[in-house]
Amino acid sequence: MAQIGYHASHEQFKPSELLQYVQQAEQAGFTRALSSDHFHPWSEQQGQSGFAWSWLGAAMQATPQLSYRVVCAPGQRYHPAIIAQAAATLAELFPDRFWLTIGSGQAVNERITGDGWPCKADRNARLKECADVMRALWAGETVTHRGLVQVEDAKLYTRPATPPLLIGAAVTAKTAEWLGSWADGLITISRPPEQLRPVVDAFRQGGGAGKPMILKVQLSYDRDEVSARRGAHQQWRTNVFENHLMTELSTPQQFQAAAAFVQPADLDPHVRISADPQQHIEWLQQDIEMGFDELILHNVNREQQRFIEIFGEKVLPALRQR
Repeated sequence: MAQIGYHASHEQFKPSELLQYVQQAEQAGFTRALSSDHFHPWSEQQGQSGFAWSWLGAAMQATPQLSYRVVCAPGQRYHPAIIAQAAATLAELFPDRFWLTIGSGQAVNERITGDGWPCKADRNARLKECADVMRALWAGETVTHRGLVQVEDAKLYTRPATPPLLIGAAVTAKTAEWLGSWADGLITISRPPEQLRPVVDAFRQGGGAGKPMILKVQLSYDRDEVSARRGAHQQWRTNVFENHLMTELSTPQQFQAAAAFVQPADLDPHVRISADPQQHIEWLQQDIEMGFDELILHNVNREQQRFIEIFGEKVLPALRQR
């Protein structure tokens, strides 16, 4: 049975609010939580950017029934040895409740260091180097590495009994196939089945068969269809572009300018908008049938409490019965 999780969007809500939401999600029957990790939001309308790693310790202590994942891009804003240390500490504090999901990142978060923003091929190569460094540190090795990242005589003295899994993030089939050869699992985002299926197939063909797969589901649920669509457009119209643009824009203002002509109807291929819980059940059942082990639900509008309550009452029980 697929596990259903709640997405904690640091771009949209203060850390104190998100702490309340994951507590409510746990009470409602969600079993997973995915934390974003942003320095900037996607737009001024979202308007937040709390530090995910501080929040994770508080959230995991406050919600003992939830297992957590965090989306992270080691290599530029974060040195991989520091992320390895942070992940090891969480995994030691909360055994078997934490996985690290890693990707090549977006300029809107990573360019704050003042370093150049590499091309996609170099970002992928850097990501694989970071993964190798982190795994070696978790294994207790003393690591010196010379490459796209630099490490000098690093050793972790506090390590968990079981290292966290490294889940690779992919949007395209090409990246998913590459991840299948070395990542412990896949995380990707929802889209129409004809676009999602090639990503799943490529991951499996690349070596990912039998490995866990996580789907982050962008949806908008509210009291009625008009409110759901309005909320999605207000908060998430900056997130409907092709991946090569999403990774290259550098500021929230640039995303806002790019989204100036995005109409509410344009969100349909990117966000599942419906005020009908049954419709969401049907969509999510299709995801489960595609083979995803975890579905992380991101209600992209600001009405989180209603979403958690209704999905806890109607959607989660229905999915468990199927």
